Amino acid sequence: MSTILIIEDEEPIRELVKLNLSLAGYETLEASDGEEGLQLINNEKIDLIILDLMLPQYDGFDLLPAIVKKDIPTIILTAKDRLQDKIKGLEMGADDYITKPFEAVELLARIKSVLRRTGKEKSKVVIGDVEIYLEQRKVLKNGKEVELTYKEFDLLRILIENKGCALSRERLLELVWGYDFEGNTRTVDMHIQRIRSKLGIKKIKTIYKVGYRLED
Repeated sequence: MSTILIIEDEEPIRELVKLNLSLAGYETLEASDGEEGLQLINNEKIDLIILDLMLPQYDGFDLLPAIVKKDIPTIILTAKDRLQDKIKGLEMGADDYITKPFEAVELLARIKSVLRRTGKEKSKVVIGDVEIYLEQRKVLKNGKEVELTYKEFDLLRILIENKGCALSRERLLELVWGYDFEGNTRTVDMHIQRIRSKLGIKKIKTIYKVGYRLED
């Protein structure tokens, strides 16, 4: 999976972000100040940066030119919610801007969107003996292609993109079928059963009275 650098001086927030990224299958690096962040930017292979603006040593705005020079997609995650700061960050080259407090699910969705938009997303995902090619919408089990319906593949993709997160049946309906879908949550259960049957993926766990989660 992609490697994400978290540059954040508040340890509880940094650890929270790291935990959610790790659960979703991302590799993580972390820095607690601007100087340490700059060293990692210059010396490590990084696919995306989560950047706080208010940092010791160098602040986030100080780091953005070096980040842009390295062509690393960046999401600013900060308590600074003034419109001027948002405009400045985006104009300096940030790809997205999220203000604190934030929801983990939204952060993961924004990360996925930026990685996809900037071509940094890893298009192949391996789960046991199953290989999923996200861009080609192709699935192989033990090297043999398995046919998934359009909705089955979309449901599998959503679980992959939110790996480690419990998603309610209602949320899965919204993400895969849309807000105007007239069916019920039983539709999700039926599609999950078909995916399990076709692929034998035991890591799709049922969360009692909630929904489903794809585990590591």
